[in-house]
Amino acid sequence: MVNNSDDMSFDIPETVLDEIQHNIEHVINTFDIPEENKMEVIRQINFMYSRTKYLSLTDELTRLPNRRSFENDFEKEFLRAKRYNNKLTLVMFDIDYFKQFNDKYGHQCGDYVLKQVSNAALQTFRKTDTVYRFGGEEFIVILTETDINQAVIPLERFRKTIDTLFLEYQREKLHITVSIGAYQLTDEIKTKEQLLERTDMALYEAKNSGRNKTVCGN
Repeated sequence: MVNNSDDMSFDIPETVLDEIQHNIEHVINTFDIPEENKMEVIRQINFMYSRTKYLSLTDELTRLPNRRSFENDFEKEFLRAKRYNNKLTLVMFDIDYFKQFNDKYGHQCGDYVLKQVSNAALQTFRKTDTVYRFGGEEFIVILTETDINQAVIPLERFRKTIDTLFLEYQREKLHITVSIGAYQLTDEIKTKEQLLERTDMALYEAKNSGRNKTVCGN
């Protein structure tokens, strides 16, 4: 997998950000700041805090939630699905032969492809489904309240959308395809790591059996 230069998140632990936010007013009050200016200082620091927290959870290139954001959300959705016996399907997809775009046209072309695939994913999946850039050319989607049979239609629709996507870069036509793996949460899956591993195995099967296809398991 190729990690493009933009695959970098602003890496400050969320707990540190929350601790800073919690202590802002206390810190301001201990400094010799004119009373009439304190609210403006707090407002500016709050803005910087919100911006920094956003960057820590967002992929800079695609503007999708990043891997850290996925790990936070996935744990919550997994525990919720287990507790209430909700349907949950996890999806992993990546761009086939992505390295060739970087090697032939340069990393700016790779970035362009990543952005276009990200936009297509956002337009294809439901608003209630969250698409994450997991790293490099690999993405993850959490499909809540969805079993594997319900997932097949939107996943195939997304795959075909990418396969027929007309893109040009420096007057060169680009043909992009994706391989997709999906797995449904079942009673035998006890941990979120198991569900992630089985989804990854489904993706591996899709890539190993020819690419540009969807493999589902449950």
